[in-house]
This record gives sequence, C-alpha cells and structure tokens, in this order.
Amino acid sequence: MKKESVHRTVLLNETIEGLNLPDKSVVIDSTFGGGGHSKEILEKYPNAKIIAIDQDKSAWDKAKDKFKGLEKRIFFVNANFRDIGEVFQKVNSKDFGAFALGDIGQGTHDALNLSNLLFDSIIFDLGLSSDQLENSGRGFSFMKQEPLLMTMKENPLPEDLTAIDIVNNWSEKSLADIIYGYGEERFSRRIAKGIIETRKKNKIETTWDLVKVIEGSVPGAYKRGRLHFATKTFQALRIAVNDELGALQVGLQKGFNVLRKGGRISVISFHSLEDRIVKRFFKEKEKEGKARLINKKPIIAKEEEIKNNPRSRSGKLRILEKII
Repeated sequence: MKKESVHRTVLLNETIEGLNLPDKSVVIDSTFGGGGHSKEILEKYPNAKIIAIDQDKSAWDKAKDKFKGLEKRIFFVNANFRDIGEVFQKVNSKDFGAFALGDIGQGTHDALNLSNLLFDSIIFDLGLSSDQLENSGRGFSFMKQEPLLMTMKENPLPEDLTAIDIVNNWSEKSLADIIYGYGEERFSRRIAKGIIETRKKNKIETTWDLVKVIEGSVPGAYKRGRLHFATKTFQALRIAVNDELGALQVGLQKGFNVLRKGGRISVISFHSLEDRIVKRFFKEKEKEGKARLINKKPIIAKEEEIKNNPRSRSGKLRILEKII
C-alpha cells in the first residue's frame, strides 16, 4: 500500500512570490518531492503549467492525490534535474509523451501544447523530503533500521552506486575525504578508521550498522551535542552516492540556458556546500551581465515556520533573474 506524501515544503510562499510568475507560466519544478511548490503554483495561477522532475519514480504516486482536478496541467518526468536540458529537447521535439510517465496530464506533447518554448521559472528545492526520510526504506535516516542504500532511485540497478558499496569497498583515505569534504565532519578520520576496522570482521549493510560504527568512533561529548553524531556522515554518503553537488552545478547551468529572458531560478539549499555552489553560480552570471540577483542575502524561514517545521531552520532561498 502506497504511503501518502507527508512532506512540508520549506519557504513555500517566499519562493513562489519571488518567482514573479506571469499567469500563463510554464514552470520546471526540478525537485518535485512532495509536490508542495507545484500544487501552490497551479492553484494560484489557473493557466500555469508545471513540468515536474524527480529522480524518485515513486514521488508522483505518493503525491498525486493532492493534484485531483489539476492533473492536466502537470507533467511528471522521472529524471535527475541535471537532465533539464534533455527535458527541454524532448518537449520541443514533440517526443514528450515517451519521456513522461503514465497518464499524467495525458502524458502527451499535445496536452502540453507547447513549441519552441523557454521556461518562465525553475525551482530547485535541494532538501531531502520527509517522504524519503520516513517512507523510502533506502537508508536515508539514521533513526530507522534499513538497508544502507541512500540512492534517490526507487529501484537501483546492480551497477548503481550505493552507500553499502562505499563503506565496504572504498579506501580509508577516500572515506575520510568524503566524510570531511561532503559532511564537514571534524572526526572524519576516526570514523573512516572505524569503518575499515569494522568491515574486516563483518560487512556493513544497514543504517544501524553504520550508526554503531560512528558511535564507537567519536568522543562522548560529541555524542551529547545538539546535532546527532551520525548526521554529517550520513549527509556525506548521500551526497556521494547521488553526486548531488555535481548534479547541482550541471542543473543550474542547463536550467539557466533554457530560461527565457526575465525568467527566474529559485534555489533552496540546506547546507553550506550547496549554498556555496548556488551563490558562486549566481554571482558569476551577474558578473557576466546575464542576470541580476533578486535578493543579495539569502531569504530564511520566519520564526513561525521554524516553530511548525524545525527542518526549515537551515533553509536558504536565493533567486536569480535572467536579463539577456
């Protein structure tokens, strides 16, 4: 039985207001997740259309009940947002039907009724959805006993990289480098050493196997800190498995290329590595004279939102407008 989406979208109103959408907008929701941004746009703009992208094929099944009566204006594509350029080509080659899933919006180019378009806006919400944390069964959360996969793909192929592959096969130096580089974990070397020592005896296969290794590798005081001691290591492995930073760099550039003049990109990031990439990309486009920053400093959640959704505390929203 499918589990309905329970994801709570961060900075929802700020993101949509910042996009400054015309009524007949065509918007790419490049990280569909629980569908919060898409649903709000379709309800607020009766003539808008959404092309929703998510690497997790199950995302639409979990969220589609929210879109009753709106189905003909949303088109779900199972892809990584680094493939925005390919989505654009499919739409304009009248081959969109083969690229979409099921009967969403009839899944046809004629239903989309577009030709030689550039998109009005693109949304990147880089946070891991509550559904992936709580319902995926793929090991994103250190609070649940699950297979240590950490891939965004619903049904990974044997050749797809997983966290099990990384912790059981990568060298101690490589492990330390990614845990420090992607997780900014100061005890990365100790954790990497703990992984190597553990896997000599038994394969590390589940989330709790890894949590136990981390727990035995870090100081007692660290385990009593505000942030759970496994948070940064899990973040690092997830980023490595899904090449999240590489995908972001590619996705931002491809997204900018298919954005119309006056169109906007909004990005919500949740850790400093992502925000650094976004900030650098936006400033480069501004320096090249191709875009302007809508907000010089990132927009953050208000106290009321943080109270209702603690995960919003780390969200940072940046918006860029293409001017040529």
